[in-house]
Amino acid sequence: MNPVEKVMTPDPVTVSVDTHATKVRSIFREEGFRTILVVSENRLQGAVTRGDMMNISSTKSNIAARGIMEKPRVIATPDMDLIHLAQEIMKAGTVYAPVVESPDNMHLVGIVTVADILRKFLYNGLQPDHETLEGIVTSNVVTCNYNDLISHVWNRMDESGYSGLPVMKDNKIIGIITRMDIIRSRHVRMGFESDSEMQGSIKVEKVMKTPPVVVTPQTPTSEAGEIILEYDIGRIPVVENPVYVKREPRRAKEADLVGIVSREDILWSYIR
Repeated sequence: MNPVEKVMTPDPVTVSVDTHATKVRSIFREEGFRTILVVSENRLQGAVTRGDMMNISSTKSNIAARGIMEKPRVIATPDMDLIHLAQEIMKAGTVYAPVVESPDNMHLVGIVTVADILRKFLYNGLQPDHETLEGIVTSNVVTCNYNDLISHVWNRMDESGYSGLPVMKDNKIIGIITRMDIIRSRHVRMGFESDSEMQGSIKVEKVMKTPPVVVTPQTPTSEAGEIILEYDIGRIPVVENPVYVKREPRRAKEADLVGIVSREDILWSYIR
C-alpha cells in the first residue's frame, strides 16, 4: 500500500477565512496555484479555485475568503491508500484533495494533487492500461481561434468546464490558452475588478502560448504523462502532421489537431 503521506505536500500555502479576496487574487496571480486552501486556526474550512475568483460579482468588493470558498469534494487522511484516493478524486471530478489529520479534528497537514499522484505512478513502475494515447484521446475538442476576444474565450472555458483551449488558425493548431494565462494577462476582470480594469477586447493571439507542446496518437501514455509533468500543464494537444520547432522538438509551429489528452485521462489509465 502507498499511503497518501508519502506523496502529499506538507504545510501547503493557505489563507484564513478572513483573508480579503484581493489578497487571495494576488496569490493566484503571483504563485500560479490552481487551488488555495482556507483555514481557521489551521483547521480546514474550504478551498478557493481560480474559477471561484473569476466568478465573484463586482458588487462584492469587500468579500473575504469565507464568502467565496467551496467545500472540497474529497478530503484525505495521511494513512489513506493512494490508489483509493486517486479513484475518489477522479470520480468526484476534482484535481486535488486536502489532507487532514483526522475527519474529527480537520487539522490540515497537507494537500495532494492529480499531478502528485501521477508522478508517483509514473516513476513507481506502474503500467497504464493503454500503451499509447490512441486509446484515451478525446477527439471532440473545444477550441478557440487566434482572433477571438479574450472575454469570449473565458466564457467558453466557464461554460465547457475546460481550463485550457487549443488555439486555431486556418484549421491548424498554433497555440494554447489557459485560465492562468488570462488571469496573469489582466485582460479579463478577475472577480470584483472594475470594468475600467477589464480589457476584454484583447485577442487570444496576444495572450496565448505559442508554439504549443504537442504529442501524436502514437505517443506512449507514460511519455505523455512525463511531458505534462515536466511542463506543468493540465492537458496536451494530440496532433498529426506537426511542423516541429527545430530547437524545441516537442513544440509545433502548426499541426492538424485530432484530439486532446488531460492529466486526468492519463491518471485514469493507471487506476482502472
